[in-house]
Amino acid sequence: MVSRVIPVEPFDLVIFGGTGDLARRKILPGLFRRFCAGQMPPEARIIGAARADMDGAAYREMVAGAMEEFGGGFTCEDKTLRAFLDRLDYLAIDARGDKGWAELQEKMKGKDRIEAYYFSVSPALFGDLAERLQKWGMADKDARIVVEKPFGRDLDTAKKLNGTLAAYFNEDQIYRIDHYLGKETVQNLMAVRFGNMLFEPLWNAQYVDHIQITVAETVGVGGRGEYYDKSGAMRDMVQNHLMQLLCLIAMEPPARFDPDAVRDEKLKVIRALDPVEPHHIVRGQYQAVPMDEADHPGYRTAVGDARSRTESFMALKVHLSNWRWAGTPFYLRTGKRMSARSSEITVVFKDTPHSIFGEEAGRHRNVLSIRLQPNEGITLGVTIKEPGPGGMRLIDVPLDMTFAEALAGEAGEQVDAYERLIMDVIRGNQTLFMRGDEVEAAWTWTDPIIQGWEARNDVPKPYDSGSDGPTDSDELLRREGRAWRGVAP
Repeated sequence: MVSRVIPVEPFDLVIFGGTGDLARRKILPGLFRRFCAGQMPPEARIIGAARADMDGAAYREMVAGAMEEFGGGFTCEDKTLRAFLDRLDYLAIDARGDKGWAELQEKMKGKDRIEAYYFSVSPALFGDLAERLQKWGMADKDARIVVEKPFGRDLDTAKKLNGTLAAYFNEDQIYRIDHYLGKETVQNLMAVRFGNMLFEPLWNAQYVDHIQITVAETVGVGGRGEYYDKSGAMRDMVQNHLMQLLCLIAMEPPARFDPDAVRDEKLKVIRALDPVEPHHIVRGQYQAVPMDEADHPGYRTAVGDARSRTESFMALKVHLSNWRWAGTPFYLRTGKRMSARSSEITVVFKDTPHSIFGEEAGRHRNVLSIRLQPNEGITLGVTIKEPGPGGMRLIDVPLDMTFAEALAGEAGEQVDAYERLIMDVIRGNQTLFMRGDEVEAAWTWTDPIIQGWEARNDVPKPYDSGSDGPTDSDELLRREGRAWRGVAP
């Protein structure tokens, strides 16, 4: 099987914050890989824009270094790298002043091609950039802007941000990027659900006991301490990443696979979420393990606040008030400094109505696991007879589709989420991007949860670095006869 890469139309992509960490780690390496794959047309141009004073040659040298440092082992012929670097240019621009804007206007003028502007900067600069793009005649109806999270820190700021962008761009020009939605497995989740008769008839409260969504990280807050301590796991992860995964798991089949049809169904899921009871919320904060404190300090040390009450771990039990999922709990869990790096969605089906094998056969359930990272893939646990004599002994075995193995060869080459999402921007496909009303609906549900624990003056439960979070999160499931699926290494 040979993969077929279809080149996109000619485009100009301006990366505001083009010297920043995200540009160097993800955006530019992703564009380079798409160039090597033959998806970028010869006329395409990439223009870095930032405050730093440098010329195009210095910028190309910086990008070449980023390819080597963050390429992740990806290799391409030297001449191909030089050809990619030839597509790059740079402008020193002041987001809140006039420096560099006349030069950018001149570069973009009179070109019959797609124009996209990537705001890889602080959200505080989104309005300034949007205003200046309009002022200098670059915010026409065909322009597209890409904005990174956070999309506000509560409902009021999200509405203000949406209003600011809407003053200069239409909703169909705004691409709110969540890299989780660009992962191969996330899209395969839709294919598994809506492309196979096997699953969709069982995808409801009648057959599903519960669903778990876990996003665990082994790293701490690192150099993001100042930002993270003002956000916490709820704002940083649950309100966006986990919410989007929940939507894709729980949504109704859209009438067709197009951006607004898919996003309409996701919005219905968010609006169907019940308020969360206080005893269904577990907040945690990692602490150092004495023997490892020098290398891995506790959260409060990392953020420089000995009294911080910001959570680095969240676990929630949530319910949806709709016909498909009434009574089925969804358990959401995310945390830093946990035992392993793992992002996984687990659908646990109910027991068979009656076991013909007797109590000695034990309890066996079908479990569908969708791994987002590491080792993207899907596993379905099925019950079979253990081989050999000695009676009917039952065991659970996995039907495993690890993408790197199942799709070996050229067709199985894994595409980074940013590669896919940036190319979707150029194509004008918004299916995997959040719509403004989705963002506001998510904050409408999230805000009361945060306000509740602030009013109760809750303190996060401590948990050891390298563990699976506070023991209270285990109790969240244990009291109903359930257990978290282990954080797989």
